[in-house]
Amino acid sequence: MHEFITSVLDWLASLGYIGIALGLMLEIIPSEIVLGYGGYMISEGTIGFAGAVVAGTIGGTIAQLFLYWLGYFGGRPMLEKYGKYLLINQHHLDVSEKWFKQYGAGVIFSARFIPVVRHAISIPAGIAGMSALKFTLYTIAAMVPWTIFFLYLGIVLGENWSGIKEVAQPFIIPVSIIALGAGAVYLLAARKRV
Repeated sequence: MHEFITSVLDWLASLGYIGIALGLMLEIIPSEIVLGYGGYMISEGTIGFAGAVVAGTIGGTIAQLFLYWLGYFGGRPMLEKYGKYLLINQHHLDVSEKWFKQYGAGVIFSARFIPVVRHAISIPAGIAGMSALKFTLYTIAAMVPWTIFFLYLGIVLGENWSGIKEVAQPFIIPVSIIALGAGAVYLLAARKRV
């Protein structure tokens, strides 16, 4: 498996910024690893930080728009049948749908920082017919800090970029708690407006 990941990353690296965007769009390899490698490329001087942030944000947003449109046009039955090919199982759909119903549109931002729900949350947004513009804006707002964080870790780790998951792990729980808190604040503010 390590050889496969290395060969895919080498191919993506040869494409520069487009490789980062493609890596996040296809997500054959987790985004943390692609962005960590992107950070390593920045530390080597192969690419620039600003361009990598733009590429990562575009790639991640397009990937989520794809899932949004699958939910919008295909609905849950199609995703239950074919979701396994996108590494989305019944549990992911159940949890993300519950979160979307409970927290509304604001969860599109906050769920991006929470494992398991992160990718699947786009599907119930599509199924619910959430505005594509609103969905895209929330997704971009979450993708920018996500991209910057993992690129920065990749820069700091340099040649040791492959250990990014272990280095990032202590940050995931606090970030998840902050994201949940932000979602709760959004929900309260939205209810007060009604």
